[in-house]
Amino acid sequence: MDLGIQGKVAFITGGSRGLGKAAALSLGKEGATIGICSRDENTITNAVKELHNLGVTAKGFVGDISDLNQLKTLHSRITRELGEIEILVNNVGGSKAKGDFTETSLQGFQETFDLNLFGSFELMKLVTPNMISKKWGRVINIASIWGREYGGNISYMSAKAALIAATKHAAVSLVQHGVLINSVAPGSVSHPQGSWERFQNENTKETVDDFIKNNLPMGKFGWAEPVGDLVAFLSSDRIGFMAGSCIVIDGGQSYSML
Repeated sequence: MDLGIQGKVAFITGGSRGLGKAAALSLGKEGATIGICSRDENTITNAVKELHNLGVTAKGFVGDISDLNQLKTLHSRITRELGEIEILVNNVGGSKAKGDFTETSLQGFQETFDLNLFGSFELMKLVTPNMISKKWGRVINIASIWGREYGGNISYMSAKAALIAATKHAAVSLVQHGVLINSVAPGSVSHPQGSWERFQNENTKETVDDFIKNNLPMGKFGWAEPVGDLVAFLSSDRIGFMAGSCIVIDGGQSYSML
């Protein structure tokens, strides 16, 4: 399927591994010019090399999306070296606080919001003016099923719920300008160096098997490539009438029907 994004400039945060790298690969295979960002220069180098080996035009940028003071400079570098961002994938995320309400400090709660929400919000503010002027743009925010229903820890669940809400509100504001903003809610996806890989490595086989049996109807963890392909589709003209949606991709894991 030709998604019609040949030559579009796509920027993916957390794009050097996991879901972000899968999105970069899927977009690159459709002919997009790829920029990826990570805090780890080594993983950036490896991911860019993998993209180049596929014939994709790609460049890596070192940066910390949770450090809001870096974002204007980072945005300026990207636009100077690749051109204006036409597709933004806010993938970076995680949790700086792992506990429940009684175990979570305000600082940990705020740091998780910096990582999952505020950096994504600021990047949307930076890239959408050009999208509005061109009457075309795509933003895909990577949320989680735990932003739609109970699960995970309080800071992560709250931040992802807020990201889904911000996606909806921004989408309604900008849809008339040709800027389509949507979110994706993955379930338990396992990939190298990811949290679900760590869960499998740090627990007994019995514990892992029980989790799969009780939570994953497909009988296995998800994998990154379907998420990457969904991001590429949401970046295209094929989505037409879709704006403000949150697409669940979890193998039936979540309980919510909404």
